[in-house]
Amino acid sequence: MTRTDDDTWDLASSVGATATMVAAARAAATRRPQPIIDDPFAEPLVRAVGIDVFNRLAAGELDFEAEDGGVGFPRMTDTFAARARFYDDYFSQVTQAGIRQVVIVAAGLDSRAYRLSWPAGTTVYEIDQPEVIEFKTSTLSKIGATPTTDYRTVGIDLREDWPAALREAGFDASQPTAWLAEGVLIGWLPPEAEVRLMDDVISLSAADSRFAADYGSVAGTSPEAREQAQRLAETWRRHGLELDVANLAYPGEHTDIAAHLHARGWDVLRSSLADLFLAAGLPEIRTAFSDQVPAATIGFVTAVL
Repeated sequence: MTRTDDDTWDLASSVGATATMVAAARAAATRRPQPIIDDPFAEPLVRAVGIDVFNRLAAGELDFEAEDGGVGFPRMTDTFAARARFYDDYFSQVTQAGIRQVVIVAAGLDSRAYRLSWPAGTTVYEIDQPEVIEFKTSTLSKIGATPTTDYRTVGIDLREDWPAALREAGFDASQPTAWLAEGVLIGWLPPEAEVRLMDDVISLSAADSRFAADYGSVAGTSPEAREQAQRLAETWRRHGLELDVANLAYPGEHTDIAAHLHARGWDVLRSSLADLFLAAGLPEIRTAFSDQVPAATIGFVTAVL
């Protein structure tokens, strides 16, 4: 399905299904003998969405770890586990530094407000479409899960005036904030919307604020990337799911988020997927994988104002 500026989705369709895919990978990673993350809420959330192939992935019944790229996404579970670990560590570092205001943009099925240990006095805001937030909070409530900190949801589409809605929820722009945009700036927004989102974040950030994100595009432009995307789409199709991830990304040159922040006075640190694997203690990315999506097309940044 080709994206449009006014399109809609849920957690079982379009870009919403990619959030469920990522949660399924986190669930699979949590099941491993020596897991690098612990997300006990990922599998219940995936099962509540109800996509069979993702249920099986979450339960550890599918092996998508082929290094040869046979499914179009080699080491998928490792990739999303390493990303989750990277941002878990980021929140640990920023809260140790004294930040007590956190905003997770386009939170999807993120469960950090429920699974991380937050210092006393921390407020976590989550922004996403109202239906997504309602689904997640009601699903977790049904299994008896409760947030581990002051948790405030902001149900609004990022195409609307989310800064005003965030303030209405109690956000204090005079206090330093730790922002997270996980899996948001990787092609799911038009390039101009990426800039608009970043400029809104910057305008709301007091001195000593922090920011973390992955950026680039899940849709590589090389013939090899297109072939890889086709293999992945065919894999999902064999399992009864129509999901062409590359086709869901907006075309065009996407924003170098690290450069955008640096030009506006932030100190930035760039990382690659290989760096995340190394930090998590995972086996290194082999050369053939390093030339593929997402290793070759997605970067990571943490920044301090």
